[in-house]
Amino acid sequence: MSGPNTDYDPVEVAAVQPEEVDAARDAALAAIAAAADLDDLKRVRTDHAGDRSPLALANREIGALPPQARKEAGQRVGRARGEVNQALAARQEVLEAEHAARILVEETVDVTLPTDRIPAGARHPITTGSELIADIFVAMGWEVAEGPVIEAEWLNFDALNLGADHPARTMQDTFWTAGEGGTESGVVLRTHTSPVQARTMLDREPPIYVVCPGRVFRTDEYDATHSPMFHQVEGLAVDEGISMAHLKGTLDHFASRLFGEGITTRFRPSYFPFTEPSAEVDLKCFVCKGVDPASCRTCRGEGWIEWGGCGVVNPRVLTACGVDPERYTGFAFGMGIDRTLMFRHDLADLRALFEGDVRFTTAFGTEL
Repeated sequence: MSGPNTDYDPVEVAAVQPEEVDAARDAALAAIAAAADLDDLKRVRTDHAGDRSPLALANREIGALPPQARKEAGQRVGRARGEVNQALAARQEVLEAEHAARILVEETVDVTLPTDRIPAGARHPITTGSELIADIFVAMGWEVAEGPVIEAEWLNFDALNLGADHPARTMQDTFWTAGEGGTESGVVLRTHTSPVQARTMLDREPPIYVVCPGRVFRTDEYDATHSPMFHQVEGLAVDEGISMAHLKGTLDHFASRLFGEGITTRFRPSYFPFTEPSAEVDLKCFVCKGVDPASCRTCRGEGWIEWGGCGVVNPRVLTACGVDPERYTGFAFGMGIDRTLMFRHDLADLRALFEGDVRFTTAFGTEL
């Protein structure tokens, strides 16, 4: 008895039977239609059109059929897979449109509403520091005076007893504006806020009590302790009977308000053209309070910190500004606002005040 004709007789392969293929196709189409969103459809695609799906497995079994049966089975499985892929594409398009419409509704932004997404800014520590210093003197009955940063040479130097041969006039210290032909124009970027004091004395009669904070400019290198643009605060008092004792009391009060109770100042003899006598002002160390200076990193064993300069207004300055030196006397002082803030907040690098890092401004610029 002869065996089966394997070139003609069909071989039983269940996966490619018409009813099995139709059932797999119908299950896939039903799952596609039931997919509620794109995530569901992604899972359906894997289950019914992926490499391990029933139709994909059926496609692999076609090779086990006799040659005469492969064509019909391949067409049957191919049609089923094609219908599934078309259904997937159509459902994908519908679900993507629904998703886009839902996003438009759910994520609609009313651009007319106020927003709080922009972080709150912070005022710069130089600004708040200057205002704090001004407030201290306003509370004492003083006034705040201001002047231009581009100043006449006479007000910046001559009126303040800085003669024509004074070294501060040279290009090593001063920014001069250029005149015609590149010559000096007699106009400078102010090297201190003292011209504001001169303008005040020229504009009003004593008694005068003004504090003058502002920007100044000198041709210094830009490093951790120097800058070609920095900030000063200067004070001027002109009245009858003003003495060094009044100056000392004013600076002691200023220091205690700025650095805490018990912080005082001391004077060391010095020289400034616009004051006579003149003194360097030292500030009692606000960290060790002068009790244990040997181990203090702030004052480095001194117990005192150099702060600024001061003195009794030179009679020549009073005369140049139209004030009678026989009737009035006065005192003046000046110190760096930037340096003061470095003391107050233990800053090691002056450049941190000028480089615009918002993290620094937020930490130090809110309140002092």
